[in-house]
Amino acid sequence: VNIGTAFHPLSYTLSCEALPETIELIQDFEMPTVCTSIRVSRDGQFILAAGTYKPRVRCYDTYQLSLKFERCLESDGELVTFDILSEDYSKLVFLHIDRYVEFHSQHGHYYKTRIPKFGRDFSYHYPSCDLYFVGASSEVFRLNLEQGRFLNSLQTDAAEINVCDINPVHQLFAAGTLEGRVDCWDPRVRSRVAVLDCALSSITDGTEVEGLPSVSALKFNGSLGMAVGTSTGQVLVYDLRSSRPLLVKDHYYGLPIKSLHFHDQLDLVLSADSKIIKMWNKDNGKVFSSIEPQANINDVCLYPGSGMLFTANEDPKMNTFYIPALGPAPHWCSFLDNLTEELEENPESTIYDDYKFVTRKDLENLGLTHLIGSPLLRAYMHGFFMDIRLYHKVKTMANPFAYEEYRKDRIRQKIEESRTQRVQLKKLPKVNKELAMKLMEESELPTRKKKKKGNVVDNLLSDDRFKVMFENPDYQVDERSEEFRLLNPIVSKVGEKRRQKLSHHSGLQQDEEEEEVEGRGSSEEEESSDDDDKSWVEEVREQRRLIRAEENRQQEPQRHSQPRFYQIKAGEEFRSFGDVARKQKMQKTSLEERLQREESSGRLNLNDTAVGSKQLTFTLKKVSMNYPELSCFVIFTGCLLVTAAGQMIMTMQL
Repeated sequence: VNIGTAFHPLSYTLSCEALPETIELIQDFEMPTVCTSIRVSRDGQFILAAGTYKPRVRCYDTYQLSLKFERCLESDGELVTFDILSEDYSKLVFLHIDRYVEFHSQHGHYYKTRIPKFGRDFSYHYPSCDLYFVGASSEVFRLNLEQGRFLNSLQTDAAEINVCDINPVHQLFAAGTLEGRVDCWDPRVRSRVAVLDCALSSITDGTEVEGLPSVSALKFNGSLGMAVGTSTGQVLVYDLRSSRPLLVKDHYYGLPIKSLHFHDQLDLVLSADSKIIKMWNKDNGKVFSSIEPQANINDVCLYPGSGMLFTANEDPKMNTFYIPALGPAPHWCSFLDNLTEELEENPESTIYDDYKFVTRKDLENLGLTHLIGSPLLRAYMHGFFMDIRLYHKVKTMANPFAYEEYRKDRIRQKIEESRTQRVQLKKLPKVNKELAMKLMEESELPTRKKKKKGNVVDNLLSDDRFKVMFENPDYQVDERSEEFRLLNPIVSKVGEKRRQKLSHHSGLQQDEEEEEVEGRGSSEEEESSDDDDKSWVEEVREQRRLIRAEENRQQEPQRHSQPRFYQIKAGEEFRSFGDVARKQKMQKTSLEERLQREESSGRLNLNDTAVGSKQLTFTLKKVSMNYPELSCFVIFTGCLLVTAAGQMIMTMQL
C-alpha cells in the first residue's frame, strides 16, 4: 500500500500504484488471479474478499493485519456475489454462476442448494430471515433460512432483474429491472407498492445515453433516499416521496455503474464503474474527488465511519485508498493520521513536476545560455530542468510562428494519410530520401544476396518503429558533419549517383511534392570500376585534409587577434621583431641556401684550387661583449683549406 495524493487537494490516498513510499498495511492482501467482491463485517474486525481461481474466499483480521483463513468453495462455478449475515465471519452466503447457493459457518462449508434460475444478486431480510434472489427471470425467489424451504415467489412485469436492495429502516424491498425500472415491494404484504421509470428519467440535456438504460446498481440511504445506477453510466438520486429524480449525474464513460455508497457526514455519493470512482455531492452534483486505478474495478467497499475504502479489481492486488477528508483512519490503523499530517506539513515536490528538460543546444537555440548557473536552471545529467511556463514563454517569443508551422504539418499529414487509399506508386519520403533509396536498392538485390540480410531491409521502410526517421526533419542525416564524411569515404561517388537518380525521380513527383529535391540532373550514367571501389583510402585522406583546412580557416582570425611572444636569448642584441623572425626562418633553411646567401652578402668567399680542392675564407661577425673583465674586442680571421686528399687545414689569425 503506497501513500499518494488523490485528485482533491485535501485528500491523500493509500494506493498500490501511487508513490514509492510503501506501507504494507495488511499482509497478503491479494488474490491468485482476480478479486470479484469485497465486504467488511459489521463489527469492523474482518475483511472478506472473494475471487478466483479456483473460487475461494479469504478472511483478513484487521486486529492482526494479516490473513486469518482461506477457503476454496465447493462449487466450481465462478462467484457472482456474497454477503455476511452475522456480525463477524461466522455466517456467509455465496451465489455462484451455475445457480448454486452455498452457506458457510464458522468452521467451513455448511450447506449447498440450488435456485430455479441463474442468479445475479440477492438481499437478506433480517426480520423474517428471508433471502431474496433475483436473476434471469421475472420472479423474485424467496428462501426462508429459519424454515429451511423456498416460499412463494414475487412476480414482476420485468423480463429480467439485475440488482436488488432492502432499506435498513423500513425494510422496503427494491429490484432494478432490465427495462430500466425499479419495482418496490412491501415484504409484510408481499405486494408491489410503487414503480420508478429510471430509463426515461436518465435522459436529460446534460447526459449522453446510447441504447436503453437498464438498472445496474441500487442503494438506499436512510429512510427516504435512494440512488440508482444505470448501464449507460448515469446515477439518479431519488427521494422516495417523488417519482422524479432530484439529481442525475453522468460519468461520461458509457460504462455500467457497478457500486454505489453514501457518505452521510459530508453528504457525498461514491459511484464507481469499471474505470473510475467518483465522489460528488448528492445535492448539487459537485465533484469532490475521483480515483482511477490502473486495473478495472469489480467492486468497492467503504469502511464504515472512516475515510478508507477497498476495491476489488481485475488484478491480483486489492487496492486500499485512504482519504482523510472523508473521515479519520480506522482504529486498527490510526498511525495513518500521523503520516498524513506529516505529509501536509512537509510537502515534497519532485524536480519533475511542472519542469521541462532542455539540453545545452536547446538553450543556445532559445538564447538562454546566460541562465546557466542561475536558480532558473537545475543541472541534471546532460542538460537542465527549467520551469515549463518560462519555456513556453521564451519559445513563443523565439518562434512566434511555431503554431502555424505545426498546423501546416498536421494538415499535410492528414492529406498524406488520405492519399494512402489511392493507387500507390514508388514514392520516396520527404526526409532521408537518399537513405530510403539506398534501402530500396538493397531490397531489389537478387535473392541469393538477400538471404544474408533476411527481410530486415524490406521491413525497415514499412516498420512503424522507424517511421519517424523518414517523417520528422529532426532525424535528417547531416552529410556535412565530420563524422559522416570520415565514416563514409566513398559517399561522394555513390551519393552522386543516388542524387542523379533522385533528381530524375523528383521530376515524376513534382505535382505531389511540396519541396523540390536538390541535386544535379544528368542523363549520362557513370560506370563504376574496381579502381573506384579501392579509392576509399585516398578519399579518406582528402576528407581529412579538407577538414583540417576548414579548421585552420576557422582558427585563423583567432590567431591574428591573439598577441605573439618572442624569446630573446642571453647575450643577443634585440633590433626588431623582423630580425627575430628572419633568424627563425634561417634556421629552417638548408646549408646550401645559407651558403649562397652568405656568399651573396660578401661575408663568404669560396674558390676552387688547381687540384680540385676547395678554399673557404670566412670572417666572423663582430659581437660586442659586455663583460667588465675584458677591455678590448677580439676579431678572429682564418682560412679553411681542403686538400685534394680530403684533409682540412684551418689557419686562424688573431
